[in-house]
Amino acid sequence: MGKQPVKLKAVVYAISPFQQKIMPGLWKDLPGKIHHKVSENWISATLLLGPLVGTYSYVQNFLEKEKLEHRY
Repeated sequence: MGKQPVKLKAVVYAISPFQQKIMPGLWKDLPGKIHHKVSENWISATLLLGPLVGTYSYVQNFLEKEKLEHRY
């Protein structure tokens, strides 16, 4: 069994830089889209940001205490 060449046709899609009708759909109802994403994923965001904010607060508090430690 030999290899048989297969002809392929490549199709390349491109958007003209002068065609501006595509972009407005991205910005339409942007606050509504953001609100929907936040209300849909608030538990995940809380679980992600909670430990980050807690760790940052702990480090800042520790550094402040370390800075003031020599006063006593």
